[in-house]
This record gives sequence, C-alpha cells and structure tokens, in this order.
Amino acid sequence: MASSRMRVLLLFGGRSAEHDVSRVSAVSIAKALDPDRYEVIPVGITTDGEWLLAGKALATLASGDGQFPGEFEAAGTPVSLVANGTEPSLRFDDGRAHLRIDVAFPILHGPFGEDGTIQGLLEVAGLPYVGAGVLASALTMDKIAMKRALAACGLPQVAYREFRDGGDRDAFCERVKAELGLPCFVKPANMGSSVGVSKAHDKAQLAAAIEFALEYDEWVLVEEFVEAREIEISIIGDDPAVASIAGELISAAEFYRYEDKYCDGQTVTKIPAELSESELEQVRELAIAAFHACRGEALARVDFFYEVTGPCRGWLVNELNSMPGFTPFSLYPKLWEASGLSYPELVDRLVGLAVERHRRRNLRSGTQRPDRPR
Repeated sequence: MASSRMRVLLLFGGRSAEHDVSRVSAVSIAKALDPDRYEVIPVGITTDGEWLLAGKALATLASGDGQFPGEFEAAGTPVSLVANGTEPSLRFDDGRAHLRIDVAFPILHGPFGEDGTIQGLLEVAGLPYVGAGVLASALTMDKIAMKRALAACGLPQVAYREFRDGGDRDAFCERVKAELGLPCFVKPANMGSSVGVSKAHDKAQLAAAIEFALEYDEWVLVEEFVEAREIEISIIGDDPAVASIAGELISAAEFYRYEDKYCDGQTVTKIPAELSESELEQVRELAIAAFHACRGEALARVDFFYEVTGPCRGWLVNELNSMPGFTPFSLYPKLWEASGLSYPELVDRLVGLAVERHRRRNLRSGTQRPDRPR
C-alpha cells in the first residue's frame, strides 16, 4: 500500500475486568478502517500491563481476505511507546527500527484505559488519540465524581450515596436503608459494563453487594432504585456535540448485565425508542448538557432513566461512558447507524476528530510562539 496511509495504533485488551470486551471491540474497529487510507498496527495490552504487537491480528490484517476472528489475542512481540521529538513511535525490544505512529485508537474499557491513564500517556508522547481527553475520561470513569459534576450543573439524576472502604459499613447500610430505601443498586465507582454491580433487596444483600463492589474499587456508589424506562443516546464531536436518535433497553433480568451487553443476552434493544418528538428533543438536549458538564470530547454514550410512574420525575441522567463498547451488540455504533452514520463512517470521523483536536491543542501549547516568555 502507499506510504501515505495514516498509521493507526489500535490499542486493545488492557488490565481491567473488561479486557475481553476490548478484544472484541478491536476486531470491529479494525474491520471498519479503510485499508486504502489506514494502516492498522494492533497492539494488545495484557492483563499484566505488557504491550505486545499482536502477531495474529497483524497477519489477519495483512492477508486482506476479510476473514476476521471474533476477538484479537493480546499476544505477540513486546513493544513500547516512545516520543521521538514530533514523531511518536513504537520501539521493539528486539532492536528493530522504530515504527512511527500517526494516531492512536485506544479501544480500552474500564480502569487503565478509559479512566484518563492511557490518555495521559498518549498526551505525554505527543500522539493524537481517539476519544475523550484526560479530564473527561477520568471524570466519567469515576461514577461518584461524575455524579458530583452533574449535580453541580443542576442536571436531574437519581438519589445516591457514596462509601469508601474503611468506613463503618453497618452504619452506612442503615443510612442507605433510611435515605434511599430498598431495593437499591450497588456499584464500584470505577468500573464499567455492569462489572461488580448488584441489586440489593434487603440489608444483608446490601452488605454483600458492598463487599462485592469493593473487589473492584475502594469507592462504592449506591443508587436508589427507580421504576423507569432505560433510554440511551450516542454523542459525537464536541464543538458542536451532536446527539443520535434514542434507543431503549428492555431487559428480562433485573438490570442490564455484562452478558446482555456483550454476549447477546436477554435484553431487547429497541431502535429507535418510542418517544414523541418533544420527548426525543428533551433527551437529546439533556444528553449534550450532561456531555458538556463532564467536559466530554469526541464521543460518549449517555444513559438515562425516564421515570413516568411513582415520583414521575421524567428524565434522569444515569451515567456517561467515554469509550463505550464497539462490539456487534454495542449500542453506541448501532444508534449512529440508525441515525444515518455507518460504522466505517463513524470510525473514520472519530479518527479525524482526534487529529484535529491534537492540531488545535498544539496551537495553544505556547511552544509554537516565537514571542513566548522565556
């Protein structure tokens, strides 16, 4: 292929409990990137944090036969990311010449990938990357910090309480029972894909759910239970941010589980959601407001509850995901496809947004000005 192709570092795997989800997402991304425009360099990050040039994935891409596996393996040749002046590159442990990289697509979910850590590394390396920046990534990964930001901007959401490991669990359980009521939902503050999430119906289950959530993070979020419709909106861009049509989740389980998201479980996805024009306009505006409240950039999926019984509070922001799943079952790309933006067009636009943001930020870094203070 022509050397003018943009070289995309496709980072997948990672150290979080969502390692396997990322490996599936990576295949979809690689298939969608036009080989006439992009040269994909697949690098898998193991659960131990080692970076490996994924040999089998690379061979699949090189073959050009379109026969992709269900997921890429995080196995291959050890590599590391280095910044050579203005040319970030991959360094091989075996001494081969560095491989220059143009842009990164970190299709990593959860801690050590979606939480600002990998974004900070890419910023230091001077490498454009797809997705939210450091601040928005960290803020939306931590559900407690995210809820504080939403509250500061006056956006509606369910009532919640927060707990840190080391606190008085029995007293906290009594407080939750009195202030939020039971049942309630218990979640690790820093995790995604419903990993570590439980629904507690009594005090004993609440204590067990907190113990379970603490396996994933030292901070735990407890939310009130609401009888409501679950509505999703996808966002792309940031100036301006554009909202997709709405989708609705109808789960046969008590909540939208990991299996439903990625293993074709019992949840039914209705796209578009059955909403009036007024309701759709309201939720799209609220999605963009929530996106900006968390300093969102490039993309996000915003999840809502629509409460029309009981307290009848209407739209309630549930959470934002700065790097939602990109698997065949994932709502983020499915909502855009239903909105008129195909998967390949979506991926192409996200890469373009990454390059443009990097260029824009470099102009404001101060290093380009000959008259800057010494």
